[in-house]
Amino acid sequence: MRYLGFPGGLAVFAAVYFAPAPAGLAAAGQAALACFLLALVWWVTEPVPTFVTSLTLIVLLVFLDVRPSDDVLGVLGLDVIWLNVMAFVLSSILIKTNLAKRLALGLVTRWGTGAIPTLLAFLVLQLALAPLIPATAARSVITLPILLVVAAIYGASAETPNNVGRNLFLQSLLGINIFSSGFMTGSTANLIALSFIFGMTGKKVYYSDWLFAALPVAITAMAIAGWIGPKLLFRIEPENLKPRIAGGMETFREELARLGPLSAMEKKGAAIFGVVIFLWVTDRFHMGWFGFEISPVLAAIVGGIIAFLPRVGILKWSEADIPWNLMLFSAGAYAGGLALDSTGAARWVIGKIFAAANFGPGTSFWPVYMAVIAINLVSHYFFTSKTMRTIIMIPFIIGIAQQLGWNPLWLALPSAFTIDWVIGLPISGKPNVIFLTTGQYSVLDNVKYGAVMTIVGILLFWAFGFTWFRFLGVTPGFGS
Repeated sequence: MRYLGFPGGLAVFAAVYFAPAPAGLAAAGQAALACFLLALVWWVTEPVPTFVTSLTLIVLLVFLDVRPSDDVLGVLGLDVIWLNVMAFVLSSILIKTNLAKRLALGLVTRWGTGAIPTLLAFLVLQLALAPLIPATAARSVITLPILLVVAAIYGASAETPNNVGRNLFLQSLLGINIFSSGFMTGSTANLIALSFIFGMTGKKVYYSDWLFAALPVAITAMAIAGWIGPKLLFRIEPENLKPRIAGGMETFREELARLGPLSAMEKKGAAIFGVVIFLWVTDRFHMGWFGFEISPVLAAIVGGIIAFLPRVGILKWSEADIPWNLMLFSAGAYAGGLALDSTGAARWVIGKIFAAANFGPGTSFWPVYMAVIAINLVSHYFFTSKTMRTIIMIPFIIGIAQQLGWNPLWLALPSAFTIDWVIGLPISGKPNVIFLTTGQYSVLDNVKYGAVMTIVGILLFWAFGFTWFRFLGVTPGFGS
């Protein structure tokens, strides 16, 4: 793949860039699509390091006049890049203070003696965090240091990745995103979708409506993901099912006991994390309390400031383990995604897909429902922002339902349930970018797992649309 990937990326770029200008797509959009596809081929096949591909993409976007230089280079100032940096600062706190080790040992000793129960433990953790913290990136930051230590216990690291680490990180990534779809408060994109539904149709969706309809889909999907990963895609060999430390679980219990009670350093680290998590969880109250809102990024920066303060803090800059090469990868990835958005290339691709479906008067509901669900789930491959995707897709879908004379909720609400399924690419969502920086899995691993689960998601939403959603009235009832 490395040998074929380099010329393959150039061939894809040339085929798109030098093709006759498609109707409705500006020249900048065509160039953005060509650049992005070249980078995507190289990210997957890795003929050069991923950060070199990102730097190449940044240069091409400027040289080909896709976006101004300031806009392209300005991606290093995006909140997701800052959150990436602060995620590793906060992770360094947990590692230096031994809090990460204590949490990891406690989790492993409580949840059994093998890799499979450990995978389940982290899925349960993500399910519990989803309704409490709407920022998926914040949930990634909270669990990242624990995941790193547990992966090391099973012999997985950036230098020596194995299938335990691949399953551990990719399943946690899937859990963060997919479980977000189970709760109205699981993501701000969910709330934006509901605001469109209410504003355009006057129909209000309650928390319980969303919960009873969407959560069973999310739990079923993650149960399938928990089986597909270690059993089919990344099979865990029998010798890797047990921790790679002589003495088995007793060793972990002894190690946990040797840590003793919480040290002063650990208490400081816990207090810093407590402040950050408190600010994340209570974001909806900030305006009333402080007169201004503290975003998840700024909350993480506040934690970093405290950690670096003399005497009060616990970190030196040299102790913050930040992988800057992977920050450059993230910057290039977002530059490409924003170029697709700003030039209209993403909207053009989605519009062409809907036009090809040829919806018109007299069309039966169920073929339209199946097409809308499939298109909406696949559309996350063309966007790096759930918010942007929501703004483009949901009003368009409501318009289709109204044009065909149907209750708009029948299409719009199930489509809103799919918004958080940003699982296909490392740039599809902020957690994806954050987790890829660990080096525990490759871009291709993410693509593989994400593609399989996207197909699973389409089939699940079809099946639930015909059955459970009809029972609840989310789609046309059995008597309709």
